[in-house]
Amino acid sequence: MNEMIRDVSVPNDWDRRGLPGWCYHSDALLELEKQHVFREHWQIACHISDVPDAGDYITMDVVGERALILRDQDGVVRGFHNICRHRGSRVVTDEKGTCRNALVCPFHGWVYNLDGSLRGAARPRSFPPLDKQEFGLKPLELEIWLGFVFIRFSPGPQPPVAELMQPFAAELSHYQSEHMVPAAGLWTQNSPVNWKSVRDVDNEGYHVAMAHPALQDLYGSTYYDEPFVNGLCRSFATYNPHAGRRWSVRNYVSIAPEATHLPDPLRKAWIYYGIFANAVIAVTPEIVQFYQEFPLTTGKTMLRGGIYRHREESRAQRAARYLAYRIDRDTQAEDVQLTVWSNESMTSKAFEGFYLSDLEYGVRTHHDHLRGVLPVMSLDKAPEERAMAEVNEQMSRQPR
Repeated sequence: MNEMIRDVSVPNDWDRRGLPGWCYHSDALLELEKQHVFREHWQIACHISDVPDAGDYITMDVVGERALILRDQDGVVRGFHNICRHRGSRVVTDEKGTCRNALVCPFHGWVYNLDGSLRGAARPRSFPPLDKQEFGLKPLELEIWLGFVFIRFSPGPQPPVAELMQPFAAELSHYQSEHMVPAAGLWTQNSPVNWKSVRDVDNEGYHVAMAHPALQDLYGSTYYDEPFVNGLCRSFATYNPHAGRRWSVRNYVSIAPEATHLPDPLRKAWIYYGIFANAVIAVTPEIVQFYQEFPLTTGKTMLRGGIYRHREESRAQRAARYLAYRIDRDTQAEDVQLTVWSNESMTSKAFEGFYLSDLEYGVRTHHDHLRGVLPVMSLDKAPEERAMAEVNEQMSRQPR
């Protein structure tokens, strides 16, 4: 797939420093990140197959916001703030479910149609006349791209999803992800680290040979990363059909059927597509998945994702998918430990910052993107917490 490889050359004089340690434990910075990094950038909420029928919904609670994704009676997937317009209660309390033809707030019983419009308030004579649209659920910005449902809580700097993802559209379209179905439900788990430590580990493959024996066995020297360019990055590898030092890898490469539905260069490829600021869409011949992370506190992060399979899969594809899952599961556990070890150092006075390899330009360019959004992160020493927003605003107005 050489035609897909973007320029990954690294200047000889590039700055090898990553973000300073204070950026990983500042509460004031985290509040700026929640707004300008998370709410104002596109987030993957789910896949269209997670809400297959009218009335199906999922909820998503992140960075102080509550999202509700549902399919209405006309089959349209919609996104709303999960906030009743009366007193702010959750309209839907479960993480997923189905409602027949309306949403009923559990606090006072206000009723909303599946298109978000207000059907009626409980005891309506106790209110003035209520406009059904004005008092409807507040919509979220929402786009569907190759089956993935993207939402945005606040207007932000990124272009529409289709424009943002265009560099990957041709390659990813071969997987026909819009026709896939869940292999399992959406998953979450918490990790005791700053969210950026998760991204730092995931944004480079320099550690694969040492830290991920299964991945090294599977695809070893074929793996390479590309840096973030305009909010996107890509990592690519093809698995070795003769690999097999580990049980899962040995059986995966022997069982995985020839992926004839894909172009030849993709038939043995494992590819990771990074999306600034916090998400990855990953593909193998058997599955498409997404994963992401959201800060809970400066030292606690929620990991979240979903895995999707072919609607019709052979027995061999199903077995290969299970084995690929085992490899991914072990890799994720290894990455979680690496993030803990790295994150622990950020509060130590002995920590003098990163010094990055040429192979870690994924980390550096992700940090560059963060500095572009929040220039205060360029400072070696932290401003006072109470002055963080003001200093960032001042720096934002300075010419770059």
